[in-house]
Amino acid sequence: MAFGEQPAYLRVASDLREKIVNGALPPHTRLPSQARIREEYGVSDTVALEARKVLMAEGLVEGRSGSGTYVRARPVPRPIARSGYRAGPGTTPFRQEQTAEGVRGTWESRSEQEGASVEIAERLGIEPGDRVMRTRYVFREAGEPMMLSTSWEPLAVTGRTPVMLPEEGPLGGCGVVDRMAAIDIVVDNVAEEVGARPGLAEELLALGGVPGHVVMVIGRTYYASGLAVETADVVVPADRYRIAYHLPVK
Repeated sequence: MAFGEQPAYLRVASDLREKIVNGALPPHTRLPSQARIREEYGVSDTVALEARKVLMAEGLVEGRSGSGTYVRARPVPRPIARSGYRAGPGTTPFRQEQTAEGVRGTWESRSEQEGASVEIAERLGIEPGDRVMRTRYVFREAGEPMMLSTSWEPLAVTGRTPVMLPEEGPLGGCGVVDRMAAIDIVVDNVAEEVGARPGLAEELLALGGVPGHVVMVIGRTYYASGLAVETADVVVPADRYRIAYHLPVK
């Protein structure tokens, strides 16, 4: 193969991808069979199979048991707005994560104590094994799961206080900033880091995705005068949402 020349299976996948993108193969259309691909492109069964695998890994097609491989409907990505902290009534965990105006969402959560892993300890500036409160959330918009979030708060900060459990007590369901203010801790900045990776099996199951789908992960940490008071991982399906930042210029 000459320098810069694509392998045959990638050339076939590229042509089929183009047909999917330009509508020649619209959503829910059955992808040409392996035999048809072999004949149309003059390639082997192995090349035809690998080309189909590429399209499946890219999320453009899906297999249906006993029926064949079909073009997937491509959702129009919706924005998840990230702007600074918003004070005032209604600053709930959902509003903390999804700040787009007009969004009405629900969430469910579960909290439990655990020892901090090496990674979480580093993010919180504590020792591995130190006790933290871990809270897992599933956020829904119009009943559809849209994001997952797992947060960790050091019990050295919140332990034996009214805000030890994020979803219980007098400030249950409020955001981090308001909860910390209730115990005289002033949150003054937040850091976020955005990355992407293949979704874990349990994440995709919760979000309604299929194996191989990519998720975006927002690693977020709240600080009060340099002290990390909460860190979280927010997981969003990359094919359905886009992260949109709108930040003030100071």
